[in-house]
Amino acid sequence: MTSERERMLRGELYDASDPRLVAERQRARELAHEYNHTAEDEPDRRERILEELFGSVEGDLFVEPPFRCDYGSNIHVGEDFYANFDCVILDVRRVEFGRDCLLGPGVHVYTATHPLDADERAAGLEYGEPVAVGDGVWIGGRAVLNPGVTVGDGAVIASGAVVTEDVPDGVVVGGNPATVVKTLD
Repeated sequence: MTSERERMLRGELYDASDPRLVAERQRARELAHEYNHTAEDEPDRRERILEELFGSVEGDLFVEPPFRCDYGSNIHVGEDFYANFDCVILDVRRVEFGRDCLLGPGVHVYTATHPLDADERAAGLEYGEPVAVGDGVWIGGRAVLNPGVTVGDGAVIASGAVVTEDVPDGVVVGGNPATVVKTLD
């Protein structure tokens, strides 16, 4: 029999009120709470908490508190990852950041989404689509990455942009919905 967690990770409709999923989200909230209440002079403790919370960490990382996520275990970060204050990652599916990624304050990354059918939504069903961010990406403050998008290497997401479609390598996107405003050399 397929569990709700397996359905969630495959991108199928699932019931988020499943006790196992509720427990996993609670664990993530407890770790995020602990992280958000650390002091500036506790870098080792902060790193240990993030390594326990995230699915994988490949090198140096720094996340300014406060930080929020759904599960944490579906977040994977490459070397030299930095997220500024108030970052939110709804990681019902995999969220992958390459090397040298910078997230401005208030960046939101969503993999969680809901069915268009009102009856399915009313039944409490939801699903998710993964998000992938390449190497050397800078995401400006208050930008939003929506479910299912891929951001190419070296791209820049302007502050306040709402990314609803894939972003090619080496471009700047901005606006709502985000569109290419400049190609980088």
